[in-house]
Amino acid sequence: MSYTETQKRNNKTYYYRSKSIKKKGKVSKKRIYLGTDLSKHEMRRLEEDADKKLNNPLNLLLTKEQILKLEKIKRDFKKLPKASFNNRYEAFASQFTYNSNAIEGNTLNLQETAHILFENRTPEGKSLREINEVLNHKKALDYILSYKEDISKAFVCKIQEIVTKNTLPEDLQDQIGNYRTMQVYIRGSKTMPSKPIEIPMEMRTLTRWYNANKKTLHPLILTAYFHSAFEGIHPFADGNGRTGRLLLNFILHKNEFPMINIPNEKKLQYFTCLEDAQVRDNFHPIVLFLLKSILGERYI
Repeated sequence: MSYTETQKRNNKTYYYRSKSIKKKGKVSKKRIYLGTDLSKHEMRRLEEDADKKLNNPLNLLLTKEQILKLEKIKRDFKKLPKASFNNRYEAFASQFTYNSNAIEGNTLNLQETAHILFENRTPEGKSLREINEVLNHKKALDYILSYKEDISKAFVCKIQEIVTKNTLPEDLQDQIGNYRTMQVYIRGSKTMPSKPIEIPMEMRTLTRWYNANKKTLHPLILTAYFHSAFEGIHPFADGNGRTGRLLLNFILHKNEFPMINIPNEKKLQYFTCLEDAQVRDNFHPIVLFLLKSILGERYI
């Protein structure tokens, strides 16, 4: 049960909402600072907000030290000069597009990807499909950067439509921009994606969960849970990974954190973390994976 604590310092009263939590036989205390010199109305409102955070076990996935480190990253990121945005954007768009496509099997390297995106140079011996995957990914990145609303079915389907345009065979054209109507499987994974008939309800449930928790969960935890659940549903016939990583970065960007790039060489670790969340309901690995990823990002 949550309770309010007070501390007096320098003739001021500071209020904290606290809750004792027992985990693995040990008792620890989570505490949220409410403020000082609060009216009864302010106190009640702040206590209710704090209780939402304290009562959601997902909030325990980050320590106080990790949260403080993330807040510093956020502050430092916001201080980056606007004059350097174009340079940072081109570097990130190249890295993110290369790695997200490479994770899905695209054979274009980083330099070739950058040449296609920003120098209008296409390499010899590469398929039109792979080149379109590069161009599409940047278009999807630009789309989420310009999008001012929040996550919805239309938004998610639009991302997948942009990502997969001019890349799928004729018999899959009706699957572009729509939830899939066929069963798909993930090679080498213990998870079974949702059945087509289940997808609309499961995506509605995930979107409702996101809307219910976006103000009470730390953005990194919110991102980790949403991404794991989305990839578990695998709502599209193609483009799930790329669409999911774009949505991951949309949530971070909307919460004023830098976007992250998951390197292709870390894809096995990334897949293992997702599987831990999907199969064992253990979200700690994917939260830590994203935390480590965001620590080095300073692009956009």
